[in-house]
Amino acid sequence: MALATDPILFVAGEWLGAASGVLAVLTIVGFVVRWGVRFRLVGVTSFTALLAISCLAFAVSYSPRLSVPGAVTVPVVYDNGTDLVVAAAPADLPEAAIEPTVRQVAGNLRGSGRSSSDGSVHVRLRRITPLEEGLGRPVVVAEARRDLATGTVRVERP
Repeated sequence: MALATDPILFVAGEWLGAASGVLAVLTIVGFVVRWGVRFRLVGVTSFTALLAISCLAFAVSYSPRLSVPGAVTVPVVYDNGTDLVVAAAPADLPEAAIEPTVRQVAGNLRGSGRSSSDGSVHVRLRRITPLEEGLGRPVVVAEARRDLATGTVRVERP
């Protein structure tokens, strides 16, 4: 799987790297000539180099979010960090948008640090069914299982 790079951050990292090289030369010249700002140049040079490395690292590690056609953006209301994620569906979510929505939530999960006994993360899409004034019951409308090893998503409807 090829890593996606963000071209703006990649270009900014290259420019900051070049600037830190120029500043490093100026810092060396400052120490040879004994300029009064030589120690400030050390700080500016190291900070610029740190920015360059950070921009390049983020550009390489960036991966855009998955967008499934027909899906609605829903908030994640519970994530135990290992094997269970629960997202809240609005009450007016159309029936046709349920499967794409739970597939999108499962596809956008990051797998690093997650573990489970069966090697998958369970993603539940639930909505609150009102029982009476001020009282409701959560109802799971769809569940997806994302395999941590392969990234495949399987959707199940209760």
